[in-house]
Amino acid sequence: QVVLVESGGGLVQAGGSLRLSCAASEGSFSSYSMGWFRQAPGKEREFVAAISRSGIGTDYADSVKGRFTISRDNAKKTMSLQMNSLKPEDTAVYHCAAVGTMWPRRNLDEYDYWGQGAQVTVSS
Repeated sequence: QVVLVESGGGLVQAGGSLRLSCAASEGSFSSYSMGWFRQAPGKEREFVAAISRSGIGTDYADSVKGRFTISRDNAKKTMSLQMNSLKPEDTAVYHCAAVGTMWPRRNLDEYDYWGQGAQVTVSS
């Protein structure tokens, strides 16, 4: 069982930055690849970014590539998403998730554990 808790969401103007964090309770945090997904009102949950167990491998949705950076600290059992140059279309609830694979995954159906989500709102 892995319990994931997100923090760092909030309200920001377009062009601004926010940093999301995901803290894990599981002792074998380094056994999981991690991902960030988001869900806007009336839309399906979509892939944002993912990172491998070691942190070496990363993957990004085209919509956030070059603006968002995913990272992790296995010693602290945390994962982060640095979001720069935010746009109103980035407004959503952001969820972190864990999957027991070596490499990052885009398919949300593969993920085993999910956090409750953090609201990010970008005003124009």
